[in-house]
Amino acid sequence: MMRLFTGLELPPDIALDLNFMQGGVMGARWISRESFHITLRFIGDIDHYLGGEVAQALGESYTKPFSIRIKNIDVFGGNKPHAIIARIEENPELSRLQMAHERICQSLGLEPEGRKYIPHITLARLRDPDPLALRNFIESHALYRSRPFEIERFVLFSSKPSRGGGPYAVEEAYGSAYA
Repeated sequence: MMRLFTGLELPPDIALDLNFMQGGVMGARWISRESFHITLRFIGDIDHYLGGEVAQALGESYTKPFSIRIKNIDVFGGNKPHAIIARIEENPELSRLQMAHERICQSLGLEPEGRKYIPHITLARLRDPDPLALRNFIESHALYRSRPFEIERFVLFSSKPSRGGGPYAVEEAYGSAYA
């Protein structure tokens, strides 16, 4: 069995910016900058044969390069926050790429993703965070905007089943940088 997902990598300077923000919230388990990514489609635990089919089908898809940017820092979970995230600005090319991955996965017999797609980068997982510290962190970083950055490839990642994911390994890379 293997645990797979598709995603986008971050440029080193953007990852470093996000890494420098981390800290100051009790109850936060900060994600290492090497693990920062934007998930496109979580595939889950599948056998090696189906993993090969997914890898091949992704290789037959194509996307032209496009530009995205981070629009702000926020939380997932509302009144019971469970993650600090960097949200990605709405982008039609990103949406098309994510929907293409969804179609590929469903065409291979995988269940549809049950959650609405919200492009983001997880910065920390939260467990009973200090509410005041969390509010101060979000308020002090809420207006963060990254520079636009080019997406020239997407990646098929694998991860070991573990709490909170990571470390992640690149199984295949697809796109103009590797065409």
